[in-house]
Amino acid sequence: MSDEELMKAYQQGDIQAFEQLYARYSPRVYGYLRNRLSNRSALDDVFQAVFLKLHHARHQYDPALRFKPWLFSICHTVLIDQFRADSRHPELVEYEENRILTHSEEKEPVAVNLDSLSVDQRNAIQMRYFEDRSFEEIAKKLSKTPAGVRQLVSRGVRLLSRALQSKEDEK
Repeated sequence: MSDEELMKAYQQGDIQAFEQLYARYSPRVYGYLRNRLSNRSALDDVFQAVFLKLHHARHQYDPALRFKPWLFSICHTVLIDQFRADSRHPELVEYEENRILTHSEEKEPVAVNLDSLSVDQRNAIQMRYFEDRSFEEIAKKLSKTPAGVRQLVSRGVRLLSRALQSKEDEK
C-alpha cells in the first residue's frame, strides 16, 4: 500500500496502517532530527512528539496530498516548538529589523540575519513563527498555495539553521 493509502486507513482506525507508516518513516524522522539536535534526551522527546502530533492531526490529513511532505512539515513544526521551549538549545526569541536573536545557555546571544532569505521566505517565516499565522492565512497573503508556503518556510528554516550553525562554529 502507498503511504497515502496507509494514512487513509489509519484515519479510519486501522492501527496496523500506522505501524507500517511508523516502520517506514521512524528511521528517516529520527535521522532528520538527529542532524538538528545534539542533545539525546531532546532528540527522543521531539521524535516522540512528532508521532504524537501525527496521531492527533491524523483527521486533518488530506489523502490527495503526499504523506511524506506532510509528515516532515510536522517535524519542522515540532522542532521549532522545541527550540522555542528548551533553553538548552538555541531558541528563537525575537524578530527585529530582519534579524532573529538566538540564545543558548552557555553562549552569548547570536543574531542571524534574515536578509539572506528571499522576500517570500522572510515574510512567510515572520508570519508563521512571529505572528502565529496558519499556512492557509500566509498563502492568501502571499498569493501562494499552502503547500508552497510550507516549502518556503521549510527552506528558510534550513537556511537559517545553517547560518546559525556557521556562527556557532566560528565561536
